This record gives sequence, C-alpha cells and structure tokens, in this order.
Amino acid sequence: MVDSCQHCDQCRRGEEQLCREGNTVTYGGFDRVTQEMTQGGYSKHVVVRQEFVLRVPDGLDLSRAAPLLCAGITTFSLLRTWNVGPGSRVGVIGLGGLGHMAVKLAAGLGAQVTVMSRTPNKRADALALGADRLLISTDPDAMAQAANGFDLIIDTVPNKHDLNPYLPLLDVDGTLVIVGQIGPMDEMSSVPLLLGRRRVAGSPIGGIRETQELLDFCASKGILPETETIRMDQINEAFERMERSDVRYRFVIDMASLEGSAEAVA
Repeated sequence: MVDSCQHCDQCRRGEEQLCREGNTVTYGGFDRVTQEMTQGGYSKHVVVRQEFVLRVPDGLDLSRAAPLLCAGITTFSLLRTWNVGPGSRVGVIGLGGLGHMAVKLAAGLGAQVTVMSRTPNKRADALALGADRLLISTDPDAMAQAANGFDLIIDTVPNKHDLNPYLPLLDVDGTLVIVGQIGPMDEMSSVPLLLGRRRVAGSPIGGIRETQELLDFCASKGILPETETIRMDQINEAFERMERSDVRYRFVIDMASLEGSAEAVA
C-alpha cells in the first residue's frame, strides 16, 4: 500500500489494509491524486505519503526483504490476529511463496507447525524451513489421527479446492484462514463447523504499523524468505517458471539490471 483515506475507523486503528474508502495498492491500483495506475516493482520511482514509509532494520538483507512486504505480512498479520505463540498448534496447507513464510513465521513465534501436503515429497523442505512435521492429506489414517489437533490452519492453496478434509482437523474454536484462493471454492459442509464450533475466515495483508513490526521481528529472529534474484530481462522466463511451480519460493527482481549494473538493489 502507498495510501489510504487516513480518517476512517480502520485507518485510525492502524489497519489501513481495511480502509473504508479503499486503499491505494502498490501494483494495479489507482493513485488517489492523479488516478494513474500504480506499477509496483516495475516503477522507476514511487511517491508515497510519509505515513506509509517503512524502515528496513539494519542487518536485514535488502536483496531478500521485499517479499516480506507481500507474503510475509499476509501470513504475519493473521498469525497476530489469531494470537499465535508458544504452544499454538498451526497447520499450513501448501508450501509455496505464502506457505513457506507461514512456516517460518509461525515457528519463529514459538508455534508447533505442521505442513499439509498431498505427497511426502516436501517433507525435507518443510522440516528445513522450521516445521515440526509433514501431514499427508491424501492418507486417510494420518488425517484421522490428526483430528482436533490444530488451533489454526493457514490455507495458502492458490486455486479452487475442497476444504472438507481439513475442517475436522481443527480443535474446538479452531479457525481455518484462507489467504491463497481468491474466488469460488468447492462446496463445503457445515457439519464440522457446527459440531466443533469451528470457523472459516479470510485475511488480507496487515497495516503499516504491523508491517513495521514484522520487519523488526524478522531482523531480530533472522527470518527471511527463500528467494532467487533475477534480471529484468528474465521476467517472461520467471512467469513461465512460476506457472510450472519452478521457484523456491520467491523471485526478486534486481532493479539495477535496468541500467546494466551488477549491483543488486531488490
């Protein structure tokens, strides 16, 4: 975000991402003054009001910090909203750009973290990122044994899918939070929700104050996304690789490559 109304109740609470009048998103939005479309990381420069300026702490690698302002704050905000801390039992569905940050941040907050995947192929990656175990969602016995075992499940799957297998995994008053898919979902049964007082929720990014908290937290804990730096002329190739899920786990553009410089600017 680079702007919001600054006077509605949500903005005054420091939750500009929920601005009643609509915030100005960094990419694909419209400037509140000029009405020009925002171009995000493809811009040569960005004009931002001072309330939206963030400080990158000393020691936080600039070449890897940018995804914290996207996948990082998306997952950190919900972890804060649902009061995740030591002893919390957190499940993460999917281990991509969002999922790997959810794992790192939840583990950094002291939670017990389980990655949920259809196959065992990501077990080594999940453990290396800080997860305690991998739960294979296509294994009926393993899923049955995991019933009522989670306080929070973070669903990072980016396409339409079935939530029904995951709802019984929530404990009483547990919540499944959707941050991946934007749009229609498969039909969902209300039975697990009613019988277990469970919830399904959604969550966007966080506000500016919370984003600064994230950056400071990551600097103190040494938490950074797993990234691959590319040149600007590799954009099309990066999109093709992204479609094939051939990235672990975020691309970062070296903006200095626009000028032919070898210095990474992120």
